[in-house]
Amino acid sequence: MSVLIFLIPITLFLGLVGVMAFLWSLKSKQYDDLEGSSNRILFDDEDEDEDDESHTKPHSKHEK
Repeated sequence: MSVLIFLIPITLFLGLVGVMAFLWSLKSKQYDDLEGSSNRILFDDEDEDEDDESHTKPHSKHEK
């Protein structure tokens, strides 16, 4: 039972650290755009498609 004297304050401290980390994430707007990242992964932009075409052509240093 004497071990509880150490475990309870450690548990409370770690819980407080967790709550503070969660509040920091809310304050720094980590949860504002939940759908934006998933849409960027699934749907390509048209501008990126044009850039990709230029990367598929081989470039040599001695082109005329």
